[in-house]
Amino acid sequence: RERELGVKEATIREVHHRVKNNLQTIASLLRMQARRSGSEQVRRALGEAVERASAMATVHDMLARSDEECVDFAEVARRVVGLVHSSVMGDDPRIAVRVSGVTGPIDAGPATSLALVLTELVHNSLEHAFGPRDRGTVSVDLARDQEGLLVIVRDDGRGLPDDFDPAAASGLGLSIVRTLVEEDLGGQLSLTAGEGAGIAIRVPLLAEGQST
Repeated sequence: RERELGVKEATIREVHHRVKNNLQTIASLLRMQARRSGSEQVRRALGEAVERASAMATVHDMLARSDEECVDFAEVARRVVGLVHSSVMGDDPRIAVRVSGVTGPIDAGPATSLALVLTELVHNSLEHAFGPRDRGTVSVDLARDQEGLLVIVRDDGRGLPDDFDPAAASGLGLSIVRTLVEEDLGGQLSLTAGEGAGIAIRVPLLAEGQST
């Protein structure tokens, strides 16, 4: 019985390893296509697709190294935020990013969706919240309680328009976020008070390492 379980776990880890490799290959192909494009708009869109593929690859990389079908999402968040910052800002130190908080383990499916949500929100903050010469910070705060997981992405930039409504936003990034949070995770999306821009995500979790 123990041997069968060991073989099963090894097989699952191998599957995650292959998925990670496939996603990294897709990301490399998208980068190549972006370099060959003469359109800045196309290059930007392909760059965002690279970030999404890389975020999913990050989760599968951690799953390939785990004995369980769950990951420490705080560590996922740190890796994903670092990837997005490098993609958008390169070596430019003007805008800092930070991740704080503890989540404990979260199942593979919800963790992947949340990684994509973070990718979109952090990318939007880095790209739109600051002027060409501004300095600032984008922060990701994580908290877990009996009701589930709370994720807050906030920046100290120029802020959102007074009439901004995340439920009505038509951009692809926020459309992806809304679909993942509300339909895939059964969660809620809301704006936070204060200066700059802040979006809070509340996702219900059933138990340690599980989600609805």
